[in-house]
Amino acid sequence: MTTPLSGSATGVAAPLADVPLADHTTLRLGGPAAGFIEAKTSAEVIEAVTAADASATPVLVLGGGSNLVVSDDGFPGIVVRIATRGRRFERVSAGGVGEGDRAGGAGEGNRAGGAGEGDRAGEGNRAGEHSGPDGAPAVELVVEAGEDWDDVVADVVARGLSGLECLSGIPGRVGAVPVQNVGAYGVEVSELLTSVDLLDRRTGESRTVPAAELGLAYRTSVLKGQDDAVVLQARFLLHEDAESRPIRYAELARTLGVEVGARAPIVEVRRAVLGLRAGKGMVLDPTDPDTWSAGSFFTNPLVAGADLPAVLAVIAAEVGADVPVPQYPAGEDQVKLSAAWLIERAGFHKGHAGPSGRVALSGKHTLALTNRGGAATEELLALAREVRDGVETAFGIELHPEPVLVNCAL
Repeated sequence: MTTPLSGSATGVAAPLADVPLADHTTLRLGGPAAGFIEAKTSAEVIEAVTAADASATPVLVLGGGSNLVVSDDGFPGIVVRIATRGRRFERVSAGGVGEGDRAGGAGEGNRAGGAGEGDRAGEGNRAGEHSGPDGAPAVELVVEAGEDWDDVVADVVARGLSGLECLSGIPGRVGAVPVQNVGAYGVEVSELLTSVDLLDRRTGESRTVPAAELGLAYRTSVLKGQDDAVVLQARFLLHEDAESRPIRYAELARTLGVEVGARAPIVEVRRAVLGLRAGKGMVLDPTDPDTWSAGSFFTNPLVAGADLPAVLAVIAAEVGADVPVPQYPAGEDQVKLSAAWLIERAGFHKGHAGPSGRVALSGKHTLALTNRGGAATEELLALAREVRDGVETAFGIELHPEPVLVNCAL
């Protein structure tokens, strides 16, 4: 069992009743929670969740709500909002982890989504290395689940530590990151994550689980869609290096003015990624409805290599044989297609509105479904079904939602 960074619990307050979950999701949608608790330490998380479990009360663990679609009926149980804080940086030597710095943190978020179409999964597993390019020393970051993800990335870059720079700007709390295996601009968390501390709801105890046992794959893990474990802390292996890892994503390389495979200063990479994400409406802005979303609503479809010729033939029949189809290697004899490209070629363009006009595809990126103000969750789901069904009709490819659907379904 591990000791939470943020200390011992002093007792969890009684749940608040009928708290609107629209106030706690980036879509600004969702009905009330029957009970709502904010847990500020790992011990409080454990206490709140285990108490609810003991009474057979349904539990929803909430970060910043940026990867959630909550029904208009809300949640008929206890919502435990993770608000834990704490970071620690420890030097890694051949013999293990050494002493390091402690740092506080604050913020808000939860989205485990990608940065845009065609993101490529990384190769290898950085967490298995103890030195980076040119022998750069390794540093392990230990961070509480309730920390704001981009606050952590900003701190890491400011300290001259490389590894997370391509994951800048993703709204989310740290606890959601390994669940979704967050990835963007050629990097996935699976390459950097070393382990997580989990609350095992079956036993009420916390334990450390190596990243290799989490089943990390494209936008998923063994934790996704399960409710028997809660992430309390996560550990990432970084390196003391002001230069980034090799840039794998062509759009980012063009923005930086470098070749794919080249390296760049991590400060410049973070700045470029933030600019690219903002241009796609993927950086939260309270004044911009194009960012009132759950990020990328659909995952990029994976196609088995053996099935690819037939799939491409169907696409060619629809869009023309001379139109290039974006496709990316995805490992294990699979190819990843671009959901955004398919959506657009199926006739759904940026700004495409649902019947009410209160929901629409983002005006900046067709992969984001947005609340334009005053919408209901069911309106958003109706638009999602329209897009999903339209792509399947046009190309025979079924798109799957990336956010977690709470008390609702497509």
